[in-house]
Amino acid sequence: MISNKKILDCPVATTINLIGNKWKLLIIRDLLGGTKRFGELRKNLQGISQRVLTENLRELENDGLLNRKVFAEVPPRVEYSLNKTGLSLQPVINAMAEWGTKYKKNLLP
Repeated sequence: MISNKKILDCPVATTINLIGNKWKLLIIRDLLGGTKRFGELRKNLQGISQRVLTENLRELENDGLLNRKVFAEVPPRVEYSLNKTGLSLQPVINAMAEWGTKYKKNLLP
């Protein structure tokens, strides 16, 4: 289910509206490597609180970018994975990584 966020006329604004914070981008980056559990994501995203991770995962799910699978176990197990729409962000993330690498090379002596 896609959230009620206003879909803006500008495609760049739409993209930023969906993935425009550092945590969402890093969550997507991690999930491009495959399905992850909540604890794995939190461990990989140093500095993120449990509350912020939960909020961002819910928003990504509501925006139709990832799937959340709950297993009926004790303790409960939840896995997150990118769906087809979320996976389509891979070229965006790759371009950002490439740009960041080039920037760091030019910035550092």
